[in-house]
Amino acid sequence: MNSIYQALSEIEKNNGSAALCTVVKSEGSTPRHVGSKMLVYPDGKFIGTVGGGDLEHRVLDEAWMAMSDGEPRLLHYNMADPSRGDPGVCGGQVEVFVEPILPTPTVVVIGAGHVGKAVAHLAKWLGFRVAVCDDREEFCTPEVVPGADSYHAVPMEKLGEHISINKRTFLILTTRGSNVDAAGLPALLDSPAAYIGVIGSKRRWATTTKALKEKGVSEERIARVHSPMGIELEAETPEEIAVSIMAEVLMVRDKGSGKPMKG
Repeated sequence: MNSIYQALSEIEKNNGSAALCTVVKSEGSTPRHVGSKMLVYPDGKFIGTVGGGDLEHRVLDEAWMAMSDGEPRLLHYNMADPSRGDPGVCGGQVEVFVEPILPTPTVVVIGAGHVGKAVAHLAKWLGFRVAVCDDREEFCTPEVVPGADSYHAVPMEKLGEHISINKRTFLILTTRGSNVDAAGLPALLDSPAAYIGVIGSKRRWATTTKALKEKGVSEERIARVHSPMGIELEAETPEEIAVSIMAEVLMVRDKGSGKPMKG
């Protein structure tokens, strides 16, 4: 059991993911007692056991689904008659609670100018992990953008080699120009990021779109991008623009409508 708790500590430290499966009810003859645990990793490996055999295989399947959809589940199994679909013949009943352990959502700010700095500050305040990326080393430092969790002074197209981009990653492009976006976006469009937003006017995005198409990027991939990004607030200052951008990020993350509350 200690190894499971140690593994949970490592997962939290590395902002990883897993599913913790715990026997929460056991009646009659069952393979494992209440409190037995199994920690399942995305790659199929696991620590501990909730009973072995077909029961464990079924729980493993549910654990992987929980990591995918982010939803916990309470599983109930009879252990009496395999001919009826039961996962055993012990004669008892068992319940297993499956709890997904998901990484903290990460905002990646690409372009550490005035707006990027404001977005990084607000995202951190909202509880996101924050990574800052800029190909200009002098902009990508804790002195320029305080409080981020990591800094990556690399071109945008190389970002995927330095950080893990997953379904809980939100990519915020506050770059200095359309040419930077057109060069770096193709690599990001193939990622599983939850959100890809690009700052700028409709005209700037039209220029970027044209350049992307000339590179062979499909309209389907381009359609993943939110641009101009943000909620319409008539924002002007970097801080106001950051509020607009993060409002849209929260809306996408939490499946909000963006409509006024009084509506």
